[in-house]
Amino acid sequence: MARYFIKLSYNGTPFNGWQIQDNTPNTVQQVLQEKMSLLLKEEIELTGCGRTDTGVHARDYIAHFDSNCTDLILNKKHWVYKFNTILPPEISVQDIIEVDYKAHARFSAESRTYYYFVHQHKNPFIDTFSYSVYGDVDFEKMNKAALLLLNYTDFTSFSKLNSQVKTNNCKITKAVWQKVGENQWRFTITADRFLRGMVRAVVGTLLMVGRNKITIDQFKKIIEAKDRAKAGNNVAANALFLVAIKYPRNIYSGESKK
Repeated sequence: MARYFIKLSYNGTPFNGWQIQDNTPNTVQQVLQEKMSLLLKEEIELTGCGRTDTGVHARDYIAHFDSNCTDLILNKKHWVYKFNTILPPEISVQDIIEVDYKAHARFSAESRTYYYFVHQHKNPFIDTFSYSVYGDVDFEKMNKAALLLLNYTDFTSFSKLNSQVKTNNCKITKAVWQKVGENQWRFTITADRFLRGMVRAVVGTLLMVGRNKITIDQFKKIIEAKDRAKAGNNVAANALFLVAIKYPRNIYSGESKK
């Protein structure tokens, strides 16, 4: 029995998020587990690096699983091809990596990075994966507000209520808006962990700053209030992408694998 990381991408539009839930069919985890178990002829249980919500996408998503298959690495191209032939077009397997038997897709991760895309003019070629923002938006002011996030660790104000987590503390190391095209902008945020709905709530509140509905000082007070009711609404899920997961290099050695 060996442990593997599987690297994949998915378009979250048709799925009810990543995680299997009672009475909620058609999640990414459910579809992957069923198809992988079928091909490997053994019961596969996947553990994901995080729980993306309904409609959220992933460019680089990591999940781990244990398997008795002896040639997943020796015949990797074959298995990647076979998985992709049986998976729906919205899910693509990119790689299979053998890892230390203690490696954990979620708990071993050192950081995660999300992108959120917005555009200011109607564009039928990007509307599916970007959020339409109309009117004047001050992205310079939004960047000044975003920098404040790096000074705090408690983000209760941006967390989904009743999420049953032990702590609302996160360490954000990057939060910046960048222009990526004509009338197109991307928000990049990196942290050691994220709370349910956190990125979409942060973006929604930053847009209030950019539209001059609140000041930068009011944004600061919203963080310090630790009250979800004080922050802005969650923006749409379709423009949010999980794009990178960072792990310590030593988990890839496999030296401690039993």
